[in-house]
Amino acid sequence: MLVLSRKEGEGIRLGDGIEIEVVSISKGVVRLGIKAPKDVLILRSELAKAVEETNKAASTNVSDLSFLNLATRLKQKS
Repeated sequence: MLVLSRKEGEGIRLGDGIEIEVVSISKGVVRLGIKAPKDVLILRSELAKAVEETNKAASTNVSDLSFLNLATRLKQKS
């Protein structure tokens, strides 16, 4: 992991199309501004983690799939 120190108004560039700037620092909170192409998905890390955990739980929940299989078989019999 690269760790950088930046002051308010300073920033960093990632590749050719992404720029991150420290907009303000107040009471232990850092506000960042991000300039990136519209096709670049930007998610807060806690949101990305929650989505990942939800997807993982959904893919391992076999009981829901069993219900769908039963419903399909019952529909086919009628």
